[in-house]
Amino acid sequence: MEKPVRVRFAPSPTGPFHIGGARSALFNWLLARQTGGKLILRIEDTDIERSSKESEENIKDALRWLGLDWDEGIDIGGEYGPYRQTERLDIYSRYTEELLSKGQAYYCYCSETVLEEERQRLMEKGETPLYSGRCRHLTAEERAKYEAEGCKPVVRFRVPEGEVITFQDLVRGQVSFESDGVGDFVIVKSDGIPVYNYAVVIDDATMQITHVVRGEEHLSNTPRQLLIYKALTFNPPEFAHISLILGQDRTKMSKRHGATAIEQYQNKGYLPAGLINFLALLGWSPASEQEFFTLDELVQNFSLERVAKNPAVFDTDKLNWINSHYLKQLSIAQLTDMAIPHLLESGFITEADTREQRAWLEEIVETVKDYLSFVGQITEHVGVFFDDSPEFENDEVMELLRSAEIPQVMEAFKDKVMTAPVLDAPSVKALLKTITKELTLGGKKVFMPIRIALTGKAHGPDLDRIVAILGRERTVQRINTMLTKIN
Repeated sequence: MEKPVRVRFAPSPTGPFHIGGARSALFNWLLARQTGGKLILRIEDTDIERSSKESEENIKDALRWLGLDWDEGIDIGGEYGPYRQTERLDIYSRYTEELLSKGQAYYCYCSETVLEEERQRLMEKGETPLYSGRCRHLTAEERAKYEAEGCKPVVRFRVPEGEVITFQDLVRGQVSFESDGVGDFVIVKSDGIPVYNYAVVIDDATMQITHVVRGEEHLSNTPRQLLIYKALTFNPPEFAHISLILGQDRTKMSKRHGATAIEQYQNKGYLPAGLINFLALLGWSPASEQEFFTLDELVQNFSLERVAKNPAVFDTDKLNWINSHYLKQLSIAQLTDMAIPHLLESGFITEADTREQRAWLEEIVETVKDYLSFVGQITEHVGVFFDDSPEFENDEVMELLRSAEIPQVMEAFKDKVMTAPVLDAPSVKALLKTITKELTLGGKKVFMPIRIALTGKAHGPDLDRIVAILGRERTVQRINTMLTKIN
């Protein structure tokens, strides 16, 4: 009987949780949920100087916000813990002693200066800068001499010579490396802390991980890890290396391409559903033409067979398009709840407004919602409702208010606004049509100047809704204020 799938997501808590990590977490989560397996959340915190509790909390918060849960690991526990690497040092130590006793690892006392000189010599000769193995065959006396001098050794893995390391990658097919191109590598630093390539093998093996789904940047780590699996007689998991994420200029995704942390997208007002849908399509393609997927639909459709080898391009326009689809599914009340923090932060409203003018705020949100790709954009579109003395966007729109018929249009409009029994959007639309008929002017000569007089812009939200939201007094006041600016 085939073993149940056990996958892990094992981030390092050294900074904000990034897009690449979120996609890896999603692919692992989908594989676990689709197969009825388990997802383990493990924290790789052996980079003690850079790791922080704050970053760990950021990772967990982001995963929960995205709707990704885990079955074992930090906060939950499980039979294969502890789930933080710094709490597993005694476990690593036991395996290090085993490798040392079998001669598959050795103490290396080379200083950083010696190693750098060696590296420079090899590079000058055009050779790969691999460790020469100068400490491979130290005698007990030589070791004792180094110890007496206070040298703190690292532990290096003894890489077998002349071997070909081959494995079947579930995304990339057969991959091979030559052991002679690896060189004896450090597995335990001089402070006793294991390096990534060593700790990850022991963690995955002792936690019975069956599949390792991770980014392509880890592909070059795999031969070292497979050598350790073999030395410790562990069965290796199946590997699947998913593609890099590139910016739209096809260079590796970085801060210069814009937001890279999940928290930034959350703060901008993206929806978890939109971001998850977009991340799923970064390197995976469905069998159908379907583009919008719920998490449940992704679980049903996802497969590693349809994960691409080629790099995935982070297309912000596509993310915005997908996210806008999910925004449209929110109620106005939900959208307003999300918009309020952005309106507060930008100074458009006060806390009192959120309670006393809720209905009015919902009208504003209703009016601009179709302009939004993410909720944070609302501050770019609502100024028209708050600034009673807006600036003209350019000289051309100002000139439109100097046409001969403008005084007549404005007086007729102000009169009808003040005398209309009701001033809601349908009644405003009706009175605008009445003006065009009474003055025998085309709609453009009525609607456009009134819009400019109210907003300073030639385009924007529906004019009838703007007037209804502003109300009688503010509408007339704006008309008068803007007309004085052109005289």
